[in-house]
Amino acid sequence: MKRRDFIKTSAIGLAAPSAVFGKTKIKTNKNNPIILSTWDHGLPANEAGLISFQNGGNAMDAAEAGARIPEADITITTVGFGGLPDKQGNVTLDACVMDSTGNAGSVAFLQNIKHPVSVARKVMEETKHVMLVGEGARQFALSQGFEEMDLLTDESKAAWEKWKKKQREMTPHETHDTISVLAQDKNGDLAGACTTSGWAYKMHGRVGDCPIIGAGLFVDNEIGCAAATGLGEEVIKTTGSFLVVELMRQGYDPTAACEEALNRVIKRHNGNPDFQIAYIAIRKDGKIGSACIKWSFEYALARGGVNKLYKIKGLL
Repeated sequence: MKRRDFIKTSAIGLAAPSAVFGKTKIKTNKNNPIILSTWDHGLPANEAGLISFQNGGNAMDAAEAGARIPEADITITTVGFGGLPDKQGNVTLDACVMDSTGNAGSVAFLQNIKHPVSVARKVMEETKHVMLVGEGARQFALSQGFEEMDLLTDESKAAWEKWKKKQREMTPHETHDTISVLAQDKNGDLAGACTTSGWAYKMHGRVGDCPIIGAGLFVDNEIGCAAATGLGEEVIKTTGSFLVVELMRQGYDPTAACEEALNRVIKRHNGNPDFQIAYIAIRKDGKIGSACIKWSFEYALARGGVNKLYKIKGLL
């Protein structure tokens, strides 16, 4: 088994037409593709994923295609090209992907490459590794034909220079809107992608949950998939996306699984965390779920020919 393959945690075969959740047997959703993404920039991401499906793409193709849209949008300051830099003025990017077979790839602290999500997929498909970081990730990207470019836009540079004058500590909910994309194709197979420029004006070298398999993203094709957005440090400490999927395995529906994963974070912070985390999830039968800790959260859902933005209230 290759290192990037994850040990299956159920005895049910991948080819099985249905999966067991607790004591309930639920059939696989087929011929009804789904794309579920975080935030309002999930709408154009979903559109790209739908086009991928129309062109014969699978769940992994759709998730990658979706994530590439905000990565290339210079008006989005939390992802890819145009992302706000770290304290030293460097735009550093994190991303990961995971497919229906349990394979995964990720890059962290990547600089000067516009589409880290596609580099992460190359790591998954072309190497024996799961994660490449920093200069090694950049060199690998160049070897795979990716173009090197300056990702710091004039707008992001101006914002950074203004911030430098006071150097106020930024909170993650002010500047951090990771784009996570989950997809289920017509065969019922699941995949996901996650990409971000991270916490604005972070310490140089900081890596959040986004590129960490099991934290920012997890896919188990027998059960479901989940992804996160928000304060990555707290998602990492609770292996949040993995937890959501495992709760679905135990019989929780997707929303209840997201809520329970967040309740564990809330408990660790004495019932009143001062940050935001949100989860999205798709169960194998096509049921979706989401939840957030505080304030509100928006997710975009494309299904049955409709691509729509939904808003939910926080648990607190």
